[in-house]
Amino acid sequence: MLFNSLPFLYGFLPVTYLVFWRLKHKNDRYIWLTLTGYVFYAFWDYRFCGLMALSTVLAYAAGLGLRVWESAQLRRLCLIVPITIDLCLLGFFKYATLGLETANRVAAWLDVPLFLSGPHIILPVGISFYTFHTISYVVDAYRRTIVPTRSFFEFSCYVSLFSQLVAGPIVRFRQIETDLEYIGRRGPGRTWHLGWSFFAIGMIKKVLIADTIAAVIDPALARHETLSTATAWLCMLGYAYQIYFDFSGYSDMAVGLGYLFGIRIPQNFNSPYRATDPSDFWRRWHISLSTCLRDYLYIPLGGSQSGRWRTYRNILITMLLGGLWHGASWTFVAWGAYHGLLLIGYRAARPGWDALPVALRRSATFGLVVVGWVLFRATSFDMALDLLGSMFVPTAGAAVAGTIGLLMAVAVAAVAAHSSRNTFELSHRWSPATGLSLAALFAACLLVLYAGRDTPFLYFQF
Repeated sequence: MLFNSLPFLYGFLPVTYLVFWRLKHKNDRYIWLTLTGYVFYAFWDYRFCGLMALSTVLAYAAGLGLRVWESAQLRRLCLIVPITIDLCLLGFFKYATLGLETANRVAAWLDVPLFLSGPHIILPVGISFYTFHTISYVVDAYRRTIVPTRSFFEFSCYVSLFSQLVAGPIVRFRQIETDLEYIGRRGPGRTWHLGWSFFAIGMIKKVLIADTIAAVIDPALARHETLSTATAWLCMLGYAYQIYFDFSGYSDMAVGLGYLFGIRIPQNFNSPYRATDPSDFWRRWHISLSTCLRDYLYIPLGGSQSGRWRTYRNILITMLLGGLWHGASWTFVAWGAYHGLLLIGYRAARPGWDALPVALRRSATFGLVVVGWVLFRATSFDMALDLLGSMFVPTAGAAVAGTIGLLMAVAVAAVAAHSSRNTFELSHRWSPATGLSLAALFAACLLVLYAGRDTPFLYFQF
């Protein structure tokens, strides 16, 4: 089920909302949000609900153990067992096919008579996100950053909360622990306007901007070998805005849904295309992931406290694994390596870079990010090399159908991404005229959905 679908808007959300606020006790609300989370997930494939339940039970049990046990050995056991099982499940469902394909390619390259095959593996939607939720909970409990909850339904509500279940943000338990604890004491009026405002803006970003751009660039990139230099750059600019408005739109909708149920989901995007350097970009882009990689990988590796070369190593390892987290393809690993090298390059050249004018730094950072999106969007290295060749070597090519519409959509997206305030910078207390305009744009989204264009969010695949 998609946020931008009629069954969700006219069925699932109203029923979930009305029943939730009819319930008075916090435990009843935990149970209701848990049940609705599993129903929401089952619309994709009910067979994988058990996988999420297993991850939930393991992390909850580990939390109880970490709550009462002081023995270092038992605490390490509570840390290692659930994380190992979670990572094994994630590795099997997400990376087993990549491992087999890579082994076969290496064997063919070495002229070794080997061919490995396995079953067709379906990737459970959202597995990377809820796995991060449970792992972060266990690690924080082990570090004594949080006191693990005794309530199973409070924890299961946290893991299966439908607003952030399948595509994030990656919300740590401590970020919403207070809201969960007081979920039974609040009424719907306090954050109702924030909820619907965030949700409407996110819907507009997704349906009217991201999907409009995608309708033009997806067919063009499907025949990428025919693109000229100008159209290759235009398509990749379009993709940069598509992925931003698609994912930040989803994140805004998730935040809005959280507000509707009295839960404050943290900001996930902070105008990343205004970044002035690669490090600044990663402080603004997919904040929940970048901070998790920092706190649970980069800092434990030693961070920047172990000398220059070890710092570079830690950055590269972190970004390589961050790239791999996005998908089972070596192009994602290459994208992670690319950003790792950008971060290392920035640290090495920081004094000179920071002395440049702000406008130049922003433009250069955005250009570097757009080039990186080639690796992220490409389905193979051949496609990536074709696109990069077209972009950097003057090339003639075929025209792209819908170029005028794409130029208009990219222009609107550019203004919104580079010059306008982001959703968290808005007051969300609208004048009548602005409120009517927002309502009209939301109605336009509904008309698009009535026409049958409820396209999935890009990050569902991760």
